[in-house]
Amino acid sequence: MQTDLFTASGDFAGDFAIDATFASAKRSMLDERSWIEVVPGWVSGPETVLDLLLKDVPWKQHYRRLFDQDFLEPRLTAEYRDIRDVPHAPLVAMASALTAHYRIKYDSLWLNLYRDGRDSTGWHRDRFSCRRPECVVPVLTLGAARRFLLKPRAGGPTTAVAPRSGDLIVMGGRCQEDWLHAVPKSTSLQGTRDARISVNFQSSLQARAFSTRA
Repeated sequence: MQTDLFTASGDFAGDFAIDATFASAKRSMLDERSWIEVVPGWVSGPETVLDLLLKDVPWKQHYRRLFDQDFLEPRLTAEYRDIRDVPHAPLVAMASALTAHYRIKYDSLWLNLYRDGRDSTGWHRDRFSCRRPECVVPVLTLGAARRFLLKPRAGGPTTAVAPRSGDLIVMGGRCQEDWLHAVPKSTSLQGTRDARISVNFQSSLQARAFSTRA
């Protein structure tokens, strides 16, 4: 069966396409209420999108407060708080496809740039974008393959995934409540073409906590 591809409109078309059928998706249960879904090759032509974002996104490096000290974060980041302000047609098309498939409105983006294997992020939860007990958090990989690790907050074995460029990882259920994830350093990646961008699709609805009022 031929895969149904959603192609970006406008002046950015090229070889970029999205698999709107999610036909290659494989879901694995992390526990009874948490899951991870991997969609290999969700985006075709990922290198074209990678080059666009490397050049045009206003990347910044930030300090993080940890143990009463300020540390320079070993990666660059960027944020689009309103999807309507995103100037890159591929990102808007991706958000629309995810909204249609998961029935959650993804209306903002958080992007991370790992320049090479020396950049990383430690164990954390996406608590700013998920303030509800259960959320669906899609993350697209562009560029170099890096290990994506998950482990239970309460302790236990680590689950490892190595998404390639164009692969989508979706964390669902209580994954942000009961699990941590990280991207560790990689000594095998040191060149300028070893950059990885992760595109985190966010929902303002999921970022709002449930109200206790009637």
